[in-house]
Amino acid sequence: MSTKPAAERLLSLDAFRGATIAGMILVNNSGDYANTWWPLLHQPWHGWTPTDLVFPFFLWMAGMSLVFSRRIGFRAALWRSVKLVLFGLLVNFTTGGFTLPLRWAGVLQRIGLCYLAAWAARRLLSPRGQAVLAALLLVGYWAAMKHLVGPEGLAPGLEPQTNLSAQVDRIVLSGHLYRWTKTWDPEGVLSTFPAIATALLGLLAGEWLRSSREPRAKAAGFVAGGLAFFVLGVLWGEAAPSRLLCPVNKNLWSPSFVLLTAGLAAALFGLTWWLVDVRGGRAWTGPFVTYGRNAIAVYVGSEVLSGAWGTIGWATAAGEVRTLQERIHQIAFASWLPPTLAAFAFALANVVLWWAVARAMDRRGIYLKV
Repeated sequence: MSTKPAAERLLSLDAFRGATIAGMILVNNSGDYANTWWPLLHQPWHGWTPTDLVFPFFLWMAGMSLVFSRRIGFRAALWRSVKLVLFGLLVNFTTGGFTLPLRWAGVLQRIGLCYLAAWAARRLLSPRGQAVLAALLLVGYWAAMKHLVGPEGLAPGLEPQTNLSAQVDRIVLSGHLYRWTKTWDPEGVLSTFPAIATALLGLLAGEWLRSSREPRAKAAGFVAGGLAFFVLGVLWGEAAPSRLLCPVNKNLWSPSFVLLTAGLAAALFGLTWWLVDVRGGRAWTGPFVTYGRNAIAVYVGSEVLSGAWGTIGWATAAGEVRTLQERIHQIAFASWLPPTLAAFAFALANVVLWWAVARAMDRRGIYLKV
């Protein structure tokens, strides 16, 4: 924890990060998932929704941030990675109902591992080498998923229970898998490798932004290049020959998903950078910058609170056990709003609550550093 003023920062990156964290809190805190508006739900398997963009956007920005951060040595980078993993385990403990065994994988764990890999790539490789590594990770992962027989002897395929990544998870993470899937993990072992490519593409985007090119050329490059990657991801996921087809899939973190999400992140960030840092349109950025300056603190805090009030429960007069979260949702929103709107209002109230927390920290110069 730091009480020193934040160093000079790229305002557009803080705003973009803050908008992403606000989106993450919105989609993670529906009052009633049975009545949640579909864009605020993850796609169950192949395909994508706006919700599926949140995590890869944050991972892409983790790579970009390395370019604008103070250079640090291996021990400091490793300690940052370890702290992210530890925060992730804390989140898993609370959202898992404060019970054991503990899920090992998770969002922050993946960010920590990808951060360390991106740090090493920036330290050891040129931008061209980073691009080659990203390509090798994507092609190698896809080749393995399509052609390798798994350790359980199951034929190659992309079905939820039988794909190579799921087989590896059941062996490496046995007893510590995601409680909702039970037999595989959406942040599992093999799918972390293409996730590293997402961070590397963010790293390359940061190098592009830091180059000596004119601002108009940089912004155009972000938008045009990002849209090209997006289209390539869509075509690879939907229009390629069957033997080459690579469906867009967040749970598998498929290569087409990497291209699609990194492309959208680049295009949207390029527009944000042009509007905020080049054109000076900063009036709308305040709430998002507030979020962006304490992104990890807000995310961890929101997940811990969600886990706590989703675990605390007691019986109603009719003998039905209802959690604190369900009671708040019912009293504050579901008692007078239609079901879908009530679920959304509960989530939006969480966004406002955590903005207020981030604002209070920002006003006092308190920033959680990892």
